[in-house]
Amino acid sequence: MTTNTKDVAGVRFKPSGPIYYFDPAGIDIVAGDTVIVETARGLSIGTVVIASKNIDHSEITEPLKPIVRKAQPEDLEKILEVKQKEKEALAKCEELVARFELPMKLLTAEYNLDCTYVTIYFRSQKRVDFRSLLKELSTLLKTRVELRQVGARDAAKLIGGLGLCGFPLCCSSYLSKFEPISMKMARGQDLPLNPANISGVCNRLLCCLSYEHDQYLIMKQRLPKEGDSVTTKFGKGKVLGGNPIKETIAVQLESEAIVEVPLTETESVTG
Repeated sequence: MTTNTKDVAGVRFKPSGPIYYFDPAGIDIVAGDTVIVETARGLSIGTVVIASKNIDHSEITEPLKPIVRKAQPEDLEKILEVKQKEKEALAKCEELVARFELPMKLLTAEYNLDCTYVTIYFRSQKRVDFRSLLKELSTLLKTRVELRQVGARDAAKLIGGLGLCGFPLCCSSYLSKFEPISMKMARGQDLPLNPANISGVCNRLLCCLSYEHDQYLIMKQRLPKEGDSVTTKFGKGKVLGGNPIKETIAVQLESEAIVEVPLTETESVTG
């Protein structure tokens, strides 16, 4: 009898990377297991973040590659060798970039587990013709090489670092994708529009501007608008502004004194 469902498991290759789905191939795995999987670039090592589950075939958009095995001690030892080879590949690429005088800032190199494929990430302000570099580098490293140009945010995600808050960058810690960020979000939170104050190490608007955006919109709807007339225990006055976090408003009284009062202790004046 034919079944319309299939077992799948979600695997991440980086802590903040996207989740890719694989065929568990009958291997008993749980979330947190380190596994070896087959990818389009050869064998790679990743971490199971979604244990094997049964889903409908219609939800699978392409043939799933299999999980080959749970990682063995020799696989984990191999990772140390791979990391060393990545450093060497990056150093050799740096030498060639200098020789060809290419406007490239190299970021990092990533080998697959069996070192048959290496991806080198770089930044550049313009499009780079790296065909000569790629040809010589492939010969030098004796493996397939991909040179991938990335933007400012992806570069920060690859390199990591600390944000203005003093904590590791969100993008390199747990954000699996970038959401659109706009100056409107900063204005909505009454933040200073100085780029130095609202930009991350990537020189783009802070990703965290989006975290409280919706909540600010909800809280601001509760506050009266600037210029509205209100009555307080100190008398009548005009609203100068509000603090959505504290749920207070600044009111200029008829005496021209300015007071900050809780929203719950004011009443709107109509007519």
